[in-house]
Amino acid sequence: MKVALLQINPIVGDLDGNAAKIKKFATKANGVDLIVTSELVLLGYPPRDLLLYPEFIKRSWTTLEKIARDTKSLPPLLVGTAVVNKNRTGRPLSNVACLLHKGRVEKIFFKSLLPTYDVFDEDRYFEPADKPQILTHQGKKIGVSICEDLWNDRDFWHRPRYHFDPIEKLAKEVDFIINLSASPFTIEKQQLRESMIATSAKKYKTPIIYVNQVGGNDDLIFDGASLVFNGQGRLLSRAKAFEEDIVVIDTNRIDIYSSSEHSESRSKRSSRPASPAKRGEQARTINSISLYPQKQEEMVLEALTLGLKDYLSKCGFGKVLVGLSGGIDSAVVAAIASRALGSKNVTGVLMPSPYTSAQSMIDAQRLAKNLGIKTVTFEIASLIKNYDKALDDAFKGFKKDITEENIQARIRGNLLMALSNKYEALVLSTGNKSELTVGYTTLYGDMTGGLAVIGDVLKTQVYKLAKWINREGEIIPKRIIEKAPSAELRPNQKDQDSLPPYDVLDKILSLFIEKHEGPKQVVSKGFDKYLVAKVLSMVASAEFKRRQAPPTLKVTGRAFGPGWRMPIAARTF
Repeated sequence: MKVALLQINPIVGDLDGNAAKIKKFATKANGVDLIVTSELVLLGYPPRDLLLYPEFIKRSWTTLEKIARDTKSLPPLLVGTAVVNKNRTGRPLSNVACLLHKGRVEKIFFKSLLPTYDVFDEDRYFEPADKPQILTHQGKKIGVSICEDLWNDRDFWHRPRYHFDPIEKLAKEVDFIINLSASPFTIEKQQLRESMIATSAKKYKTPIIYVNQVGGNDDLIFDGASLVFNGQGRLLSRAKAFEEDIVVIDTNRIDIYSSSEHSESRSKRSSRPASPAKRGEQARTINSISLYPQKQEEMVLEALTLGLKDYLSKCGFGKVLVGLSGGIDSAVVAAIASRALGSKNVTGVLMPSPYTSAQSMIDAQRLAKNLGIKTVTFEIASLIKNYDKALDDAFKGFKKDITEENIQARIRGNLLMALSNKYEALVLSTGNKSELTVGYTTLYGDMTGGLAVIGDVLKTQVYKLAKWINREGEIIPKRIIEKAPSAELRPNQKDQDSLPPYDVLDKILSLFIEKHEGPKQVVSKGFDKYLVAKVLSMVASAEFKRRQAPPTLKVTGRAFGPGWRMPIAARTF
């Protein structure tokens, strides 16, 4: 049996568009016996509270039936979607894979495990199935599972989240397992996935075919990289990362690899590039394993580029604005935007104040020239004077402080938004995760924007990204990377006037945010207790700012978005 894996980039809620894409990709999968899509592909993942609207669900079923009719002449097609829970109790919907065959919905397979951690909230909408189900097709018994169903192997996880393992139950009865997935990208996620799937496949001596969504939807980025493992836990095929793709798997070859004494040599042969004659085929076959970006900076850059590109296209924007300060953050954001959209669709906005060094403006102009982007310049000194004059009476008797610095940032934010309205271009916020975490950022100022491109990238990682961008030649001027970071809102200002060195700060933040370690645990790692107390106090105080920040592209295990649910009015650490 030949199985086609459709790695598709859906748009959330675009039922007609997603249906058209499913049919288009299914038609390209020539000469196969079964076609498989990713989880909830018809709706786009994650559909979130669109699932609360019965009219949307009803229309999705009508669309599904039309897909079935339109693909009547094609092989059976497994499509991820949601259906109404017909029981009188429980959640209103079920997360399912529907088998379309001979012009109708022939069978429905239900998801058993529903994630309710990090960015996931499926228990809000879906009723879990009490057992996995089996598809019998062409003499093969196929276990059909959906995403989280694969993530509960008690021999792989130190503490399994759920009380039963659907894969364990399926593996006893089937020839191979298919998993329809929508698993978002985070750093090191693919390595974890491959290790987990390999462990299950080898333990149960059962091949596993894993089909993942690709593309950016809001804050989440899906890297695709769909997988096939044989019953010895060997990787036989990997779809492209960060791209749509079709991969065709011959299950007879999976069986051979699973049982042959020479499976190792066969697996090695399977990783060879396809011959020139094969490269032009519409669907790639099992004899090609795509390379997955392995260097962390490469993966993050690919993810952010895709996330930004899809966020803009799916929201209807074709152009962006980036405030260029001559600093590292805006330089990296501008470089990512140029990769995602092309330089002609990116405008750099320079807004020097009396405290902006001449060298910073030279660096910003050089960056723009290297990227090939156009620039607009506003001297804001006169605007600052006008604000000072307007506030002179109200501020009489007060000393100058951070208020005046914030006014500068907010003047810039206003200018950016004026250009955004006039140019119909989205403003990209340039703040990094380190700044956003400790509140070293200005509401309605440098936080202004429709998307925080590097809001989940720590400052130390921003520098690594800049060096990776420059790996084949200078794009970001060397001086930008080498100079001490500064907001340049007062004379001779440096970030370290207010913050610990970033290499220290980022380690503390990683332990607190990613590892969930409290003050005592962080101090036990060798950090000064007074410094830790100060940093964590800054984190807590800045929560109200983060609630008002633009959406942030997620690339780490815990970003400031749906997966971050800290209280604002609280006394914490």
